[in-house]
Amino acid sequence: MTDPHLVDEMLRNAKTIAVVGMSDKTWRASNRIGHYLAENGYRVLPVNPMLQTVNGMACYADLEAAQAAAREQAGKGIDLVDVFRASEHVPAIVDDVIRLRIPYLWLQDGVMHDEAVARAQEAGVKCIQNDCIFREHAARPELHQ
Repeated sequence: MTDPHLVDEMLRNAKTIAVVGMSDKTWRASNRIGHYLAENGYRVLPVNPMLQTVNGMACYADLEAAQAAAREQAGKGIDLVDVFRASEHVPAIVDDVIRLRIPYLWLQDGVMHDEAVARAQEAGVKCIQNDCIFREHAARPELHQ
C-alpha cells in the first residue's frame, strides 16, 4: 500500500522530474504522463537514449546527462525520478539515483524491485513502487495547475 503522506510530500516538493523511459509514441503511458506532469507545473526531463526530443522537450541519454542539464538550466538538480522501464532495469537506475543524490524515486504501475528499493531507502531516497504518479496527482485537485 502506498503511503499517502509520502505521495503528498513527493508531489508537493518535487519540481523537476526525470521521466526514465519516456516514449515519443503518444499512445504510450510514459508519453501521456510526462506531458500531463509538464502541463501541471513540473519541469519534465525525458530520459531515453534513443530520442533527441519528446513533446518538444530535450531528451537525455541517461540520468547523469539530465541531472547536468537540470543544474545548468535551473541551478538545481532533479527532485524525482519517475520510472517507466521494466523491473530488471531498476537496480541500475537506483545506482544512478543514489550517486546523483536525487531525493525521490517513483516506480510506475507494474515496476517493482524490492531489493533495489530497499537499497535506495537505506541511502536516504524516498521511494514509491508499483503506483501511478498520474493517478495519484489527478486524485489531488489542489495540486492542479
